[in-house]
Amino acid sequence: MKKILIIDDEKDFCFFVSQNLELTGKYKVVVTNSSKDGLSAALRHKPDVILLDILMPGMNGFEVLAQLKGNQDTTTIPVIMLTAIDTEESKEKAVGLYNEDYITKPVDIASLNAKIDSVLSRSRG
Repeated sequence: MKKILIIDDEKDFCFFVSQNLELTGKYKVVVTNSSKDGLSAALRHKPDVILLDILMPGMNGFEVLAQLKGNQDTTTIPVIMLTAIDTEESKEKAVGLYNEDYITKPVDIASLNAKIDSVLSRSRG
C-alpha cells in the first residue's frame, strides 16, 4: 500500500481527500495541517507522494517544496501541488522547484487518483 502525505491547513478538505483516497484501498494517508508538521511528517513517514497546498500560514507551500527538495532525505519524494491558486506564475514557480504535478481546487477525486497513479508509475521507473 502506497503512503500519501497531505500538507494543507484546510482540515475539512484534508478529511474529504484522505477519506476518498483511502476508500480506493490503494493508499494509506497521513494528514498534517501545517508546514512545519508536514516537513516533520515527510521525514518520519517517507511517503510515496506528497500533496502540498500553497496558501498556508507561516511557511507557504513553495517554501515547503524548496525545503523538501533541498533535503537529501526527502528530495526524491514526488510532490503534487494541490491548491486554489490557478496562475501561470505559480505553476512555473512550482516547476522551478521540481514539483511533479499541479492540481487546482476544487479537486475531482477521480482525476486526483489518476495523477497520483501517473506520478507513482514515473517515480518507480
